Amino acid sequence: MAAKTHSPIHGLLAEFDKPEALVEAARQARAAGYTKVEAFSPMPIHALDGVLGLKNRLPFFVLAGGITGMLTGAALQYWTSVIEYPTDIGGRPWLSWPAFVVPMFETTILFAALTAVFGMLIMNGLPQPYHPLFHVKRFAEATRSRFFFLIEAEDPKFDLPSVREFLARQKPTSIEEVPN
Repeated sequence: MAAKTHSPIHGLLAEFDKPEALVEAARQARAAGYTKVEAFSPMPIHALDGVLGLKNRLPFFVLAGGITGMLTGAALQYWTSVIEYPTDIGGRPWLSWPAFVVPMFETTILFAALTAVFGMLIMNGLPQPYHPLFHVKRFAEATRSRFFFLIEAEDPKFDLPSVREFLARQKPTSIEEVPN
């Protein structure tokens, strides 16, 4: 088995001044067959999700977390009220589900919220103290006013001259190599 060689560059980064240009560049890249691409924007651009083929799976994880929380709350109430500490209070049955509703609701909300926070962090790859894009000085503008499109060197179709030519056809304000 051959050792994997590392490319001297991470990819090519194109800078745009308008979100429409970024979306069009992403659309053209996907149509050209590039798969390892990423777009960076200072604001949400809803059209990019569909163009880049991104799917948000977080709501399903949050639902699963909420259901797990509800079941955990019910199991905890059942264990304490029926199995471990059965106490007859006011003649009510040990398994009195109306009394279980509030704790079950609270554990549902707690588990769903924690799943949302930690799921978002994990799915976004955070915390990320280092990324090759941090070497590009202009990339700091991605959080303020500029739009960036990256084609990674790991893309099977990546060939530096052809990718540079492809990005130049998209009319960016600049194209930079991202060092690895």
